[in-house]
Amino acid sequence: MELILKYFSEFSSTQLSQFKKLGELYKDWNEKINVVSRKDIDELYERHVLHSLSIAAEFEFLGGMDIIDIGTGGGFPGVPLAIYFPEVHFHLVDSIGKKIKVIDAIRQELGINNITTEHIRAEQIKNRKFDFAVSRAVAPLKDLWMWSKPLLKKESKLSDRRNGLICLKGGDLAQEISDSGLKPFSKPIEEIFEEEFFKEKFIIYVPQHS
Repeated sequence: MELILKYFSEFSSTQLSQFKKLGELYKDWNEKINVVSRKDIDELYERHVLHSLSIAAEFEFLGGMDIIDIGTGGGFPGVPLAIYFPEVHFHLVDSIGKKIKVIDAIRQELGINNITTEHIRAEQIKNRKFDFAVSRAVAPLKDLWMWSKPLLKKESKLSDRRNGLICLKGGDLAQEISDSGLKPFSKPIEEIFEEEFFKEKFIIYVPQHS
């Protein structure tokens, strides 16, 4: 938890309490249903919570926005972002039902009221639109964009950024980006957080109409 406060400070008492309780809740649930890799669970705040919040360090979501987290798994980046942006609505989707069950339990336990969940593949969602799609390394960029693009609203609420896909990825992405045919913006997370874990990890942003 200290790691979060090293980089972020403007939290209400409710947000602080929610962030503090995340660690124990995920540990308890991970023993029943494996949603976070065993080797990572003791590093939850660095490898999952802070990693997710790199998006908050780079993007300012406005109250009333709708964000979809595609392939959310155990709730990353969606759960930490929902705590950080309590006025923004997050819709967390995954094709694995037991992972959604864990998110629902954690959401209820912590009173995170701006999350909804759905056991569904992103490409099956119809008649819903979002300001941004977020995701964390669940599929190649080409696929993520194919799933995200039909779900994005046309009009942006931000003056300086178009709606689009924001994903967290690591390693050498040159081939993956080339294969996608896209020209995304890339931000090294090590420019935001100094921990060794964030070397060769990136925020990738694909704006609409790219």
